[in-house]
Amino acid sequence: MAHVAGNKKKLTTRVRRISGQLAAIERSIETEADCSQILQQVAAARGAMSGLLEELIEDHLHQHVARSDLTDEERETGAAEMLVIIRRYSR
Repeated sequence: MAHVAGNKKKLTTRVRRISGQLAAIERSIETEADCSQILQQVAAARGAMSGLLEELIEDHLHQHVARSDLTDEERETGAAEMLVIIRRYSR
């Protein structure tokens, strides 16, 4: 997971932004804001989560599947892990 640690500041900043978006959605629901406003907030949060997921997938592929110094077994493990995540995400 060294590749995640290398991007830790960037990733945690994204997660905090998403957390703020979710808190805003909760406040909007509690204050009975207009439904179109809540829908826009949810769409924005979903987009942010998708962006985070895509970045983590890309990092995983580069570090655990495509790196030239990996063994075939390490590549297979990395690919299998990625398939589990993709299947979970696509449900």
